[in-house]
Amino acid sequence: MDVKYIVVHCSATRPSQDIGARTINAWHKERGFDKIGYHYVIKRNGNVELGRDEQSQGAHALGYNHNSLGICLVGGSQEEDHTKAENNFTDDQWNSFGYLIDQLEDKYLGVKIIGHNEISKKECPAFDVQEWNNERIRKDKK
Repeated sequence: MDVKYIVVHCSATRPSQDIGARTINAWHKERGFDKIGYHYVIKRNGNVELGRDEQSQGAHALGYNHNSLGICLVGGSQEEDHTKAENNFTDDQWNSFGYLIDQLEDKYLGVKIIGHNEISKKECPAFDVQEWNNERIRKDKK
């Protein structure tokens, strides 16, 4: 697969829901997918779990599945109202996410990092991926 994009998602779950790839796999199968749509899931404790193999087409971003990898951060919804987006990711998740992005950028030179909300009408991943990435690049240049 010719990877041109990394599409960042959230699970749209409450911060108290400590789920992982296994749960998301079951949810996606209930929706008719053959397996989890994401390539990576980052749990609340920062553990990175594998979803689909990187060489397998994902099922996470309509129109981009053929040339992208999908990363899902667990969380992204308010505790009180799961229908409202909220950037509630843990420090461990941010650390793992940054490390994973660094690894994937080294592997897939020139890959573009985008939020699901940049290519859909969803609020997912509950934060501005471009702002996050610009801040990460500024820190790296120091």
